[in-house]
Amino acid sequence: MINVEQVIAGSVAEEAGILAGDQLLAVDQRPIDDIVDFFIALQQQTKANLLVQRGGEPPFEVFLEFEEDEDPGLVPEHPEPARCGNSCIFCFVHQLPKGLRRTLYVKDEDYRFSWLYGSYITLGNITEHQLQRIIRDQLSPLYISVHATDEEVRCRLLGKQVTPIRPLLQHLTAAGIELHTQIVLCPGFNDGEVLQRTIADLSFFWPQIASLAIVPIGLTRYREHLPGIEPVSFALAASTLDLIETIQKQQLAATGRRFVFAADELYLRAARDFPPLDSYEDLWQLENGVGMVPFFRQEAEEVLLEAIPLNLRKISLVTGQSFVAELEKFAQRLGTRVGCELQVVAVDNHFFGQSVTVTGLLTGADIIAAFADIDPGEALFIPDVLFNEGEDLLLDDKRIEDLELHFKIPVVRISSDPWGIMDGLECLDCSEIEIVQK
Repeated sequence: MINVEQVIAGSVAEEAGILAGDQLLAVDQRPIDDIVDFFIALQQQTKANLLVQRGGEPPFEVFLEFEEDEDPGLVPEHPEPARCGNSCIFCFVHQLPKGLRRTLYVKDEDYRFSWLYGSYITLGNITEHQLQRIIRDQLSPLYISVHATDEEVRCRLLGKQVTPIRPLLQHLTAAGIELHTQIVLCPGFNDGEVLQRTIADLSFFWPQIASLAIVPIGLTRYREHLPGIEPVSFALAASTLDLIETIQKQQLAATGRRFVFAADELYLRAARDFPPLDSYEDLWQLENGVGMVPFFRQEAEEVLLEAIPLNLRKISLVTGQSFVAELEKFAQRLGTRVGCELQVVAVDNHFFGQSVTVTGLLTGADIIAAFADIDPGEALFIPDVLFNEGEDLLLDDKRIEDLELHFKIPVVRISSDPWGIMDGLECLDCSEIEIVQK
């Protein structure tokens, strides 16, 4: 049984009389126990018989018929995630200061969310029952944080004794589950020979392990009582890229696929050019920061081809230090095309520490501080990766309205890609957002 949290207006579910608060018991006689059952039962369907209960009334049947790829309009209640029992030495949650909103401290480790949303899990708390459910329902692909196949190293990284990873990977891949994996690179722990061995061990499971991303550790200034770890240096980033490129050539020759990919941050730290976009193949790990810059460049070219002059003067774009050079190149070209000054402002991260350079971890206070001596112009664009999902809430609980009160201009939340910037400019030009003259 799962509660219906919302029924989309105008949907077939609303037309059929289903109400928010109803309980969905079964679909086509398949019992619905959680959100996974719900999506499995309704995926690739155009007809469905639902068994519904409302309050204390007897269950009743509802028949839905909808077009292929049409959303039937039922939004199920979202479950609380299973909690992570690891104490990973690189865990970002452990590096947060006190006093932030409660939800930021939640460490989830839930195979359901890995299947639904692509979130990474370690399999550190997986049960036999859950493994069998994954296999029975073919919950594929899943996203697995491996970090090391050397069990002693992996347990040190995860901060506790965990089930050996290779038998779990063998069990899942033998059952036809596709996996995408990652290694968070921690200098002195899983680099060098340990990294080479881990990549070799994981490549053994190709093609069921379809990809592996190598991502450098992120460190904040709040690491009291945590093991000392150095950031990934220029030299380590360069040697890791050399290793990855060597293995990619070997894998291409053997399988026609590269298998292992470097996060964009490694290229930035090693001051190396990015490979062409097609070398990232199917962009499996894009949301993990792998191939985002080459993908941005491709979209930038598409936007520039369609850009036309607009009636705007000066707009500011907020970004983190790691992306400033890339964004400035695009902003200068786009500004020329639309006839507007696009000012890119790189924000130092005083909140987490200046070693944190990604855009998604900036706070409202640091954005305000960055403009202390800078005129933001007519409007301020802030990419959506800074905000809490579904809300206009930044990490320090400042909202868009707070920034608008401070700057006295529109603050516009945009998609963090070239099309998002273009859409924001066109909205301003069409007066869909009121521009307040300073």
